[in-house]
Amino acid sequence: MTQRNILVTNALPYANGPIHLGHLLGYIQADIWVRFQRMQGHTVHYVCADDAHGTSIMLSAEKAGIAPETWIEGIRQEHHRDFQRFHVDFDIYHSTHSEENRELASHIYQQLRQHGKIDTRKITQLFDPEKGLFLADRFIKGTCPKCKAEDQYGDNCEVCSSTYAATDLINPRSTISGATPVLRDSEHYFFKLTDFADFLREWTRRDGVLANSVANKLAEWIDGGLQQWDISRDAPYFGFEIPGAPGKYFYVWLDAPIGYMASFRKLCNEQGLDFDAFWKGDGNNSELWHFIGKDIVNFHALFWPAMLTTAGFRLPTAISVNGFITINGQKMSKSRGTFIMADTYFKHLNPEYLRYYFAAKLGSNPDDLDLNLDDFALRVNADVVGKVVNIASRCAGFIGKNFGGQLSATDSEPALTAGFQQAAAELASLYDAREFGKATRLIMALADKANAWIAEKAPWSVSKANPQSQQVQDICSVGLNLFRLLMIYLKPVLPAMTKQVEDFLQIAPLQWSDGQTLLLGHKIGTFSPLMTRVDPAAIAAMIEASKDSLAAVAEAQPVVAVDSPLTKEPVAAEIEFPDFAKVDMRIALVVNAQHVEGADKLLQLTLSLGPDDKGADVQRNVFSGIKSAYKPESLIGKHVVLVANLKARKMKFGWSEGMILAAGDGKEIFLIAPHDGAKPGTRVT
Repeated sequence: MTQRNILVTNALPYANGPIHLGHLLGYIQADIWVRFQRMQGHTVHYVCADDAHGTSIMLSAEKAGIAPETWIEGIRQEHHRDFQRFHVDFDIYHSTHSEENRELASHIYQQLRQHGKIDTRKITQLFDPEKGLFLADRFIKGTCPKCKAEDQYGDNCEVCSSTYAATDLINPRSTISGATPVLRDSEHYFFKLTDFADFLREWTRRDGVLANSVANKLAEWIDGGLQQWDISRDAPYFGFEIPGAPGKYFYVWLDAPIGYMASFRKLCNEQGLDFDAFWKGDGNNSELWHFIGKDIVNFHALFWPAMLTTAGFRLPTAISVNGFITINGQKMSKSRGTFIMADTYFKHLNPEYLRYYFAAKLGSNPDDLDLNLDDFALRVNADVVGKVVNIASRCAGFIGKNFGGQLSATDSEPALTAGFQQAAAELASLYDAREFGKATRLIMALADKANAWIAEKAPWSVSKANPQSQQVQDICSVGLNLFRLLMIYLKPVLPAMTKQVEDFLQIAPLQWSDGQTLLLGHKIGTFSPLMTRVDPAAIAAMIEASKDSLAAVAEAQPVVAVDSPLTKEPVAAEIEFPDFAKVDMRIALVVNAQHVEGADKLLQLTLSLGPDDKGADVQRNVFSGIKSAYKPESLIGKHVVLVANLKARKMKFGWSEGMILAAGDGKEIFLIAPHDGAKPGTRVT
């Protein structure tokens, strides 16, 4: 086996809030892979850090009445604590607000500038005259210029789904101070990403770098035309000042990925490692793996490789992308108590329950993962407790009580044990390919086989006649050896439970190669329960506690005290019946639905209102901002309610001839639909 030298990084969590279950998916995935590679005997360095710059952090620290440095260090310690609780074992957990990162960010920027990849030009932005800072779109609200909906953000309307410039908002206001922003010019610095289209088109298609689905999505962005990337922000800003540009700071996403390099340099300085062996040259003698969520693919697979290649650093070997997490089939929800913090989970449930459940459902593609809490309890209880631990509990008592903890000197079932040992090669291939779900299914199939064999041999029945029979010792010794093999295969997923097993079996820390040998004539220790069953009451308590903890967080934030649709959007002013009568709402049949290229929120619907007086089908084209809640194919054949006499309006993607009715708060969307029997064209009264 060729020795591999691997540097693994995880996406940097933002230092402005706690770790939640959505975060943990990617970190657990990476940790499992790292642990497997180390069990194989490979050299792996595993680094991470807090992403610790930006306006949001500056404002949070200001609100708390502390220095930003104090704020980010407190968050960093909390993040690191949560990762350790879930057995995510970084070699170093650093911060982007470090001298290592400052030096590397400055060096890379100067390289980009020397190679002619930095442009400067003036842009016009909204400025908060009270706070004295330029406002990002998320810090501006006002009235939508298209549909006139109030309290909309500076880049898009959550009501009509229009996109626009913040300068187009009617009556804009700063969400920071409440002041009316003013227009102000400022010189900004841009990275010429436009120069890298051909390079990125080739690199993103290199074998093994990205999943095909991710490469396909990137191809859409590349072929659609790359834009120059704004890499600067104006003071006041918490971050690193751009060399030679007083009052200008690196945008947080420039120095965030450089944080991978900075964290590793810190580790190199502490342990005497060779930084250049992993970051210089073509990477033939080392590997660089990034584990990230799919929401930040563009930064890691477009901007980052373009920066690296220009600055003379190696490119990533691979970027492993995970999907989003839902809980019980829906987005994590504060009101339902399913927006669960890592700390809240830890106080109620064993972290290895979550590690196993994630592993059982993870593959190499960036598919979303649903944490169904009922399935979560059933799977952990059935698999880990009911299958794996059950093998040890069935056999250990007989060995301890009747044979002084001594296992048989010979293997009485060599064909059976050989089959378990031979599975190691396939399992290693699955782990290396990050197909953890397939690996766990194979492991559980082996566990089923072991349990069936023990049930057939029934040592409890044999023991009744002669408790110290050789047959009993042989059966239970085989069972415990099968259990040991299963724990070798599960060690990357369940490191804490494996440590308990190692102590129980009185063996050294398990390596993958240990599966080629058996414990013969070996003395084991006293068995104690390795993992208890998931208690549904603990899940219920966690959900309830999540509601409480989030309420406490909410108190510290400037949000509406009562989480109610009416408090967020009061009933509009009264109208007379003739005003309402002007609105012509009709039942419409969705005959086609499709994605809108280049639109994040819109679906294009073809609606039928039924035949006119000449028998011709009356159809309308409508763009609707319901993409986040509905797949196009699920809508075809459904009836909706259409505002039929709404004046058609020209949008970026074409004319929209009406509006369909839906309820929601911008985060959750529910179409208004008639009961069965309503026919297209029928007026809603």
